[in-house]
Amino acid sequence: MSMNTVPERLAALRAAMAANGVAVYLIPVGDPHASEYLPCHYTSLTWFSGFHGENSNFVVTRTESALWADGRYFVQAEKEIAGTEIKLQRMGEPGVPTVEEYCANALNEGEALGLCGLTANTALVNDLKKALEKKGAFIKTLNLEDELWTEGRPALPDTPAWILPKEYAGFSPAEKLDQLRSKLKELGCTAQFVGKLDNLAWLLNLRAMDIECTPYAMAYCYVTPSRAVLFINTARVTPEVKAELEANGITLAEYDDVLKFLAAETEPQTVLAECSTVNYAVYQVLEQNPALTVKDGTDPLLMMKGVKNETELAHTKQAHIRDAVAMVRFQIELESRLAAGETLTELTVDEILHKYRSADDKFLVESFGTIAAYGGNAAMMHYHATPEDHAVLEKKGFLLVDSGATYMDGTTDITRTYPLGPLTEDEKRFYTWTLQSHIDLAKAVWLDYCECKMIDTIAREPLWRHLINYRCGTGHSVSFVGNVHEGPHSLRGTNSVLMRPGMVVTDEPGVYETDLVGIRIENELVCVHKADNQYGTFLGFEPLMFVPIATSPILPGVLDKDEIAWLNDYHRQVFAKLAPHLNDEERSWLAEKCAAIGC
Repeated sequence: MSMNTVPERLAALRAAMAANGVAVYLIPVGDPHASEYLPCHYTSLTWFSGFHGENSNFVVTRTESALWADGRYFVQAEKEIAGTEIKLQRMGEPGVPTVEEYCANALNEGEALGLCGLTANTALVNDLKKALEKKGAFIKTLNLEDELWTEGRPALPDTPAWILPKEYAGFSPAEKLDQLRSKLKELGCTAQFVGKLDNLAWLLNLRAMDIECTPYAMAYCYVTPSRAVLFINTARVTPEVKAELEANGITLAEYDDVLKFLAAETEPQTVLAECSTVNYAVYQVLEQNPALTVKDGTDPLLMMKGVKNETELAHTKQAHIRDAVAMVRFQIELESRLAAGETLTELTVDEILHKYRSADDKFLVESFGTIAAYGGNAAMMHYHATPEDHAVLEKKGFLLVDSGATYMDGTTDITRTYPLGPLTEDEKRFYTWTLQSHIDLAKAVWLDYCECKMIDTIAREPLWRHLINYRCGTGHSVSFVGNVHEGPHSLRGTNSVLMRPGMVVTDEPGVYETDLVGIRIENELVCVHKADNQYGTFLGFEPLMFVPIATSPILPGVLDKDEIAWLNDYHRQVFAKLAPHLNDEERSWLAEKCAAIGC
């Protein structure tokens, strides 16, 4: 049977569902490690549906199929599934059922929902179970993705593994394991199964390039009071790396042996296994082993890596300065070539950025695929230009550039919206309001009992005043030499984590008007202690990224005096920090971009 198109693949999937006795099949965006960004081998949802995006689920029944996408992807999803039977379920919108509700409604008593236990996290499966029990339906674990997607499927990643030196990480793997064991003792646990790659990377200082733009190794780790077993394809571990791991108390086992190993464990342990990050196949084996008592709880590694240590912060500040220099040189070249009348496209932007960033001797990889979006393309928050579909830059309107890099000493993420020529009044208005939101968050001060979702509203208020909102969070945590998105904190309406000094988060409000314009201004910030007094402990932010913010689109009379003072002070810092790294011509250009503005 041919499976070159989405309809053909759905037909093959339905035939396999019938042969395996399942009425509904669920394919989540996921791999065995609850990763946000996936190795190409695990992009099954894209292969079956045609949709490229994160935080999504795809459900196929006997007669219909549906795709769940969040607000960042509404426009993109509509385009990518157009012409197919797939119906878009806009997550969070009124009247839209949850995945669990939809699946339960599609099943009759005694019928089964199929899914792959390795790529579905336990929390998702548990929520499905609750919904299905009301209908008398049940879950059956299968792996129809592997059965059907065979031709042209990318292999499992096996890039060389390496250890981030302590001089960058701040602590050795042995020291971090000791810290984790102390945390586990406080939680009443004796062991932990670590499945999430960013947590594992931080814990063992382990890196590889198994995921595009993300320097992680596909691996698991099982930690007890006396052992730390790393499950990894050992063929990609050099003798030197193996020796360093063993010197830190870590033994190696094969990646594919993890289920067999856990099933055979006889040493009694109370094992922490976070349902949202441990896959269902592993969780089932842990629960079925009589020697192990499984305890679901928040992974302590989230907070341990979320609060950057002094060494990490010192290095990441240096990485951000060098990245800012690359951004300055990129903008100078972009403006010069446009002024010279060259034909430039969104793809050219990526090429120029890569040239300057990759010249740094500590450069590893872009931290995500560059988003260079001109005009209406920027209304799609995660738009990516392709050789087949991209825009030519014109001398009018805005160019949005969201980009970043991972260096040996830090990971960066920055967005600037550049005016390329004359702007409409609406474009100026939207830009000014977005900048106002950005500044208000950057200069915010709050008491330490405030949760992230409370801080999130500070950024939204200037746009809310004009009855505008953006369908995404205001900011996300950024890892150290790792994933550009990580937890536990983020600035969004659902995050109840308390911000703590040392946490890094992005500040990126925006306006997205479909097919017209997209505007975003993003810096990375670090949470800092402000003061203690009779009212409590006050916290605030300091910027990590120092790159000029365009001032020519600002409408006079909108920013208040405190916002203007913040912007002028920020630009003074930009010039002071970057000027020593630039030549005379570049410094002159920077001085002009950083010139103070009035009311």
